[in-house]
Amino acid sequence: MGPLMLDLQGTKLQADEIELLQHPSVGGVIFFSRNFESRQQVCELVAAVRQAAAKPLLLAVDHEGGRVQRFRLGFSPIPAMAAIEQLTADHPWSATQLARELGWLMASEVLACDIDISFAPVLDLNGISEVIGDRSFSANPEQVVELAGAFIDGMHDAGMKCTGKHYPGHGSVAADSHIAIPVDDRSEAEVARDEGVFSQLIAAKRLDAMMPAHVIYPQLDDKPAGFSPYWMNRLRNKLNFDGVIFSDDLAMKGAEPMGSYPQRAKAALAAGCDMVLLCNDRAGVEQLLADDQWQNVTPHSQRLKSLLNSTKNEWDCLYQSDRYKTLIAAFPDLAIPA
Repeated sequence: MGPLMLDLQGTKLQADEIELLQHPSVGGVIFFSRNFESRQQVCELVAAVRQAAAKPLLLAVDHEGGRVQRFRLGFSPIPAMAAIEQLTADHPWSATQLARELGWLMASEVLACDIDISFAPVLDLNGISEVIGDRSFSANPEQVVELAGAFIDGMHDAGMKCTGKHYPGHGSVAADSHIAIPVDDRSEAEVARDEGVFSQLIAAKRLDAMMPAHVIYPQLDDKPAGFSPYWMNRLRNKLNFDGVIFSDDLAMKGAEPMGSYPQRAKAALAAGCDMVLLCNDRAGVEQLLADDQWQNVTPHSQRLKSLLNSTKNEWDCLYQSDRYKTLIAAFPDLAIPA
């Protein structure tokens, strides 16, 4: 399984994309809202991708809930994670109970499309970052551990592996790494408060994969975390994380300090990432695949294969299940709009 995850242009697979999918360095595809028109259409697109690749591919989507939910029509409206406490404030269900059921529901619907993983949950603390904001469960680390842990348990109930992001924490820096190069100038002790969420969930054996932040923490290292041997060694050796590490998108502004796309990919893989993402730049993908310098770093394909979906989820079985009916009876707003 190759170390590159790329994206697609539209709602149907194009001829040039078939060739890209068959490239030996391509090991995954991430889907966006532009790839979605309806539930049937996206399922057909997924099937076409798998058939065209003719090899194992890891298929992914950012389907956290709230403002980051790529598929809408025909899917349950998952609330933002920060809303869970409010939704259960005067409700018989606890926030922990609802978090677990939301993780199960989100994962079940994504798996029913034959997409392997949703890049979730966000483990950042809700601080000054607008790009994180209500994607976070809370500003309180203990609360994030509790609610995110329950959400992960629900994902696991459905048969999906989870991805915690954005290590060691993106919530305490204002700049958005999509369009800026964020610098978090806090001390090691201050950053450790954010990192503690990740370390507790790793210690509890709940995290299957991780995505580092495109954030520089100059009091500890001079590189964005996903390209930093310091942070990757800390994750592997101090926190004893043995799961998959994905880079965040190489096309984001926060990755620019690492140079060209081949230089970014090589730096991420050499630091310890298992797979790199490159999205929203087809010319960049072609440039990367034409340069074999970065491909000399051996990917850990067995780790990647551990994230592949091994369950068979059917839409009708999901919506006829007692678990789904109980959830919708308690929270009618989660029902798919007619």
